[in-house]
Amino acid sequence: MKPWETLANATTPDGGAMRLSCRDGEYVIWVDGRSLMSSRAHGSEESLAEAGCGHLRGAAAPRVLVGGLGMGYTLRAALDVLPADARVVVAELVPEVVTWNRDPLGALAGHPLRDTRVRVAVEDVGFTLRAHPRRFDAILLDVDNGPAAFTAQLNSSLYSAQGLAAAHASLVSGGVLAVWSAWDDDGFTRRLRSQGFTTRSSRVRARREKRGSHHTIFVGVKP
Repeated sequence: MKPWETLANATTPDGGAMRLSCRDGEYVIWVDGRSLMSSRAHGSEESLAEAGCGHLRGAAAPRVLVGGLGMGYTLRAALDVLPADARVVVAELVPEVVTWNRDPLGALAGHPLRDTRVRVAVEDVGFTLRAHPRRFDAILLDVDNGPAAFTAQLNSSLYSAQGLAAAHASLVSGGVLAVWSAWDDDGFTRRLRSQGFTTRSSRVRARREKRGSHHTIFVGVKP
């Protein structure tokens, strides 16, 4: 088996070692030696976009926030659902991830950052939420491993009661919060409900080929 080729390195906000690697056409982003995401398993990211944006297909000029750029698959799937007059803000904390999504990762998801509907904000998505009350029709959060964050400790606050309150305040009435998680989490569902969301969740495959591991998509609707 070929060894992994390191294409680029970065540092997470709390000092973790982030690395972009490639082997036999597969790209992986690692943090402190653990795989954070792979280009071969992105079906659940696409399911996240569909869960959060599906109700906006016929909406007039919907506004969407994507928290966490990753490899661009969530953004690509959201753009495929949204109408031509949509506006999408992508909040990504690590600037190198934005650079990687322009090249060499851009082609994987069809270069979603080139779409004129997209604006990138290199900042903490928590800041974006607090700065835009009653702004978004949908919020898609795919930050770290979900509520059980391991990449950066500060990501945990995004999934706390205070973080969910900020998301609730940033949505318009009837807006949808969709959250990607590596695991199911009953405590997170309770926190969603405590902040005024009506909730549902689903287990989805990491790969569209209906094989491999499962991930969880949490959906909260602001009444």
